[in-house]
Amino acid sequence: MKIGIDIGGSHIASGVVDEYGQLIQKETKDISTINIENEEKAKKIIIEIISSQIETLLKKLDYEICDISKIGIAAPGNPTKEAIRNLVNLKIKYFEIGKILEEKYDAKVNIKNDGKCSGLAEKKYGNLKKYKDCIFLCIGTGVGSAVFMDNDLLEPELNAGFEFGHMIIDKNGPKCNCGNNGCFETYASMKRFKKEIISKFKLDSDVASEDVQKYVRQNIDKKEVKIFVDNYINNLAIGVSNIINIFEPEAICFGGSFAYYSDIFLPKLKQQLEQYVFNKEVKCDLLSTKFKNDGGIIGASII
Repeated sequence: MKIGIDIGGSHIASGVVDEYGQLIQKETKDISTINIENEEKAKKIIIEIISSQIETLLKKLDYEICDISKIGIAAPGNPTKEAIRNLVNLKIKYFEIGKILEEKYDAKVNIKNDGKCSGLAEKKYGNLKKYKDCIFLCIGTGVGSAVFMDNDLLEPELNAGFEFGHMIIDKNGPKCNCGNNGCFETYASMKRFKKEIISKFKLDSDVASEDVQKYVRQNIDKKEVKIFVDNYINNLAIGVSNIINIFEPEAICFGGSFAYYSDIFLPKLKQQLEQYVFNKEVKCDLLSTKFKNDGGIIGASII
């Protein structure tokens, strides 16, 4: 029995995944950062949520703790094999969660960057399965990624690497959380997309992401909304074309909340890329993720 855990900046999701990459059962819980005063409180909350989710999963599927063979954790940033690091939203600098869970469940625990985990799920079981040279881009709160060359995941010796979200595409652009100006993710992230739509079209400040998507779909033919979306796609194309020019992949698969707009965005992106890609003969398929928000859980069960 393999368990995958996806730790996000505002939620934790845990699931049981079978040998074919099918998510059998899942538990999800949002994390309220308002009540997290310090790092120790955050660590306690994370362990409590994961423990509760695993207990619920075991009960629902009629398993025992001894049935757990492996636990994988997908986490933002640059986790090590044993610890999560620098989770800014949760005030965590370093947390050896792997050791704690290994002792608690007597099972091997592995940890990897969440973008890499989602990419692994897509490569092994999803829409990137047939490609040898391909890239997974997770566009949501930020921009995560995984790069595969000759079917192998490229991994630097130090840290997670491939921080495409922090390519600077305009040195005079908006300030990024990393401290630089004009990073790709300040233009491409769906968090920024939502924030700017709310501001420009005077939507309710706490409107749900699903309602923003509905607004875009209902108004996509209106001039102002079309201009807004086209401007977003143009900035996105600059960053994506840089990636294509470097790696010349057979395909790029887009995950994160971006995937819910893929039918609108991808045809426009494909057209815009023709302006920026250096090698016009390169054919790069643009795909949407098979797994939506479950890729982190499924990928974590692989590592």
